[in-house]
Amino acid sequence: MKKSIELKAFCDWSPAGKDHLIISGPCGAETEEQVLSTAGQLTATNKVNIFRAGIWKPRTRPNSFEGVGEIGLKRLQQVKKQYGLLTTVEVANREHTELALKYGVDILWIGARTTVNPFSVQEIADVLKGVDVPVMIKNPVNPDLQLWIGAIERINQAGINKIAAIHRGFHSGNKTIYRNNPMWEIPIELKTLYPDLAIICDPSHIGGKRTLIKEIAQKSIDLGMQGVMIESQIDHDHALSDAQQQITPQVLLELLESLVYRTESTDNVSFNDQLNNFRNIIDELDEELLSLLKKRIDIIEKIGEYKLENKVAVFQLQRWKLILESRLSSGDLKKLDRGFVEKFCLLLHEESIRVQTELMNKR
Repeated sequence: MKKSIELKAFCDWSPAGKDHLIISGPCGAETEEQVLSTAGQLTATNKVNIFRAGIWKPRTRPNSFEGVGEIGLKRLQQVKKQYGLLTTVEVANREHTELALKYGVDILWIGARTTVNPFSVQEIADVLKGVDVPVMIKNPVNPDLQLWIGAIERINQAGINKIAAIHRGFHSGNKTIYRNNPMWEIPIELKTLYPDLAIICDPSHIGGKRTLIKEIAQKSIDLGMQGVMIESQIDHDHALSDAQQQITPQVLLELLESLVYRTESTDNVSFNDQLNNFRNIIDELDEELLSLLKKRIDIIEKIGEYKLENKVAVFQLQRWKLILESRLSSGDLKKLDRGFVEKFCLLLHEESIRVQTELMNKR
């Protein structure tokens, strides 16, 4: 069940105001020279609002670079003093949170591996009670919207009303070109449930490769997300973690300047009239689709009754294979996306199974 989340307007606490928020910096704060030089070059772009750097790095296996720890927070203090950039770091437990606050980190973020664990999120929330600090919450590693919402609620219930969500993609068993499957429908659903919640995109972790960052960043803008978090440092090729998904500050500048920003609405009367015409057509087509779906369900119920009378099983594997193959072929002829057609067929099949099963259970 949806619960209310009390949020302060994002534009009131975001350093970018109503503009698109840009967060950038190295994956890990490895050395003082690396941090300060990167911060200097990012400042020179005149595009970056917040400097990010990993202080503690949650790694899958031991003996990997796990961050420099507390000394990295001192380097962020230098960044703030020397360049005036706000700073943000990932925190995963009570100790991290307390140290980040002690060193004056401006904004905290909770990583994907932490969001998935309510105990860890609550531990952070307990430290934040009575503290006025913005918190950004990444989606959990696995595609579980309720876990994401739960983490947001826990932080909000601690009294934090400056909250943003970060979309960094999801682990998926399906092989794609992305490091983490974007599954755009999940952040869209989150935004639908909580329209006042700002969503920031992390193209670096979604793509996993620097060549995909621009495409993902543009997609997030097209979907109305309010900012991006992009990993950048002066010498990404020798980075101790995630080297392949980082870009230099100069490349970041070129990327940001190439992005196309779109307005949510326009005063162009001719455009609005034509758009309304298109929307009216869509509304009519949707009504037709719903009527056809109702007719389909009616036939499914008759099939279920017929199977029941003749003691035939609900699921028919060969029939299902035939349906899927024929619908995909038909979709190809109509130049419809195969992935979309397959998902649509799966939904129809699941509903068909549900209807017939419920019918048999009632007898």
